[in-house]
Amino acid sequence: MEKENITTISLEQARKLKNSGKTSTQQDAPEYDIDPEFWKEAKPVFPEHNKEQLTMRFDKEVIDYFKNQGKGYQTRMNAVLKAYVDAHSHESTT
Repeated sequence: MEKENITTISLEQARKLKNSGKTSTQQDAPEYDIDPEFWKEAKPVFPEHNKEQLTMRFDKEVIDYFKNQGKGYQTRMNAVLKAYVDAHSHESTT
């Protein structure tokens, strides 16, 4: 398997690229000649979506706490709940 070419850039660099109208690929990546045979066996990879939509009610101070941390508060709330489940999954349910 070939090593993947992944470039990590800072948020500031991403904003500069966005404002310049150029993509990171146009800016940083070297030119590659990709053999058309490569595309015959290439398969798209999609992230797993194993989440369910659910309506819940939380205390206002809980929601405010996560929202005050910025964008992605629901993802952070999910991460906290998942960590709790992982930490307690070894306990027997009787």
